[in-house]
Amino acid sequence: MREKKRAKRGWLLWALLGFVLVTAAGCAEDFSLEKIHHDLNIWHIPHGPWHLGTVAGFSVDVNPSTIIFTWVAMILTLLIALAAVRGADVRRPTKMQALFEIMLESFRGLVYDSMGEKKGRPLYYLFVTFFYFILICNLLGLVPTCVAPTADINTTLGLAIITFVLMYVWGLKYKGPKLFLHYFYPIPLLPIIEDLAKPVTLAFRLYGNMYGKEVMLLALLGLIRGAAEWCGGFTASVIWLAFGVFVSFIQAFVFAVLSIAYISLASAEDH
Repeated sequence: MREKKRAKRGWLLWALLGFVLVTAAGCAEDFSLEKIHHDLNIWHIPHGPWHLGTVAGFSVDVNPSTIIFTWVAMILTLLIALAAVRGADVRRPTKMQALFEIMLESFRGLVYDSMGEKKGRPLYYLFVTFFYFILICNLLGLVPTCVAPTADINTTLGLAIITFVLMYVWGLKYKGPKLFLHYFYPIPLLPIIEDLAKPVTLAFRLYGNMYGKEVMLLALLGLIRGAAEWCGGFTASVIWLAFGVFVSFIQAFVFAVLSIAYISLASAEDH
């Protein structure tokens, strides 16, 4: 009996080893991120930047993929919102309407609790738009052949600069020149570095997570080929895709919440 069990275990180990070898076959074969980008570029979007001219001796270039898919994200944002409000009924809300109401009510609570109703009401829809638009941009990168606009540092930095400017606009509106007193007390100039770091960290946190998510997805698509796919190697891509959806939600929420916190601190009376 023991010999039979040992023999059975031996056959199981050899079968498992064979499965691993077959699954690994074809992995990393001629792997190249540039080649994968080229193969997925069915829209024939130029890989190089568009040169728009020069300003004060500096070349002005834009990424065509970012520009195109930002417009796609904006159109999707509007279409989904229109679908949610179309036929809206208080007595019998649709599922889409209910999701939007949950999002709006959740952010209303976050903004009013952090800033107060008076300060938060004019900015309330901006923070909701931050979350909603960034989420659409993030999820767009999970669609085959599409690119997430938030995987470009220019997009995330532009969004972060909006928060940075509003910090001073709201701070001056509710505190006046007293806003700048904290730059000299208790440690002179250190708060300036702290304020300048806020938009930088906002931009790079979102960019880093989205760019890393896309590179990992492309790497899995490029590494798992041939026999590996036939043996279920695509499972890793599916799992990472699900994780990508989770990360997209989290990073959109973090960006919006940190924007609320930064503007709230800048306009607080005791800041």
